[in-house]
Amino acid sequence: MDSIRINTSQNIDIDYEIAGLGERIAARCIDIGIFLALAVIFVVLMLIAQMGMSGYAAMTLFFVYMAIFVFYDLVCEMVMNGQTVGKRVMKVKVISIDGTQPTFSQYLMRWLFRAIDFGFPFGWGVVALVAVAVSKNHQRLGDMLAKTTLIKTTPRTQYQNVAFSFVLPETYEAQFKEVLHLSDRDAELIHEVLIGYYQTNNTELIYALAAKIKSHIAVQVPAGMNELQFLEAVLKDYKHLTSIDH
Repeated sequence: MDSIRINTSQNIDIDYEIAGLGERIAARCIDIGIFLALAVIFVVLMLIAQMGMSGYAAMTLFFVYMAIFVFYDLVCEMVMNGQTVGKRVMKVKVISIDGTQPTFSQYLMRWLFRAIDFGFPFGWGVVALVAVAVSKNHQRLGDMLAKTTLIKTTPRTQYQNVAFSFVLPETYEAQFKEVLHLSDRDAELIHEVLIGYYQTNNTELIYALAAKIKSHIAVQVPAGMNELQFLEAVLKDYKHLTSIDH
């Protein structure tokens, strides 16, 4: 499955899965459904306005609706961290190809080329469908020019799954009580790096993350404990100390 590497706030590189054609279509359908619902509401309001008010009110409502329709994607992606309502429901978001947060100019470029990707007379979305299907990073034309794509925002491992990664004995005692300074997302990151190591035997991430965690929680590692053992111990301690039943 195609992925893109993103540097996290802990300065650790993590691969995120690129959203496929199915997620894009589903997100777009949700957004279209919202506009259809809004269209019904605006038509009803316009009919009411025409019966009791001047035609000016009806035209005002029409232009308001068109403004929402035209600028919806641009405004939503800028204020909702790369998402529209549909994208948020489908748990996907816009990201730069280099893994950074898109700039205003990138959002603007994506928005400007929506007319070609989705609009008439370009096949009502055929251009976007073909481009996403055949491009390396599942990009529509606007993405290619803006150097962006869509990634899945759902972590490959959720914290509730992390909690069941280790079966701890009832007599277990935490070695590093400082792990309480970590967040759930920190625990997820440690788990992801460990899973990546078990699969690829890539020690670089283990060393890098262990150094970051040591610095973050300010602990001294016992002699004889290597970086891998340290991260495994931190994850076990975090589960033990944050357990509901603890």
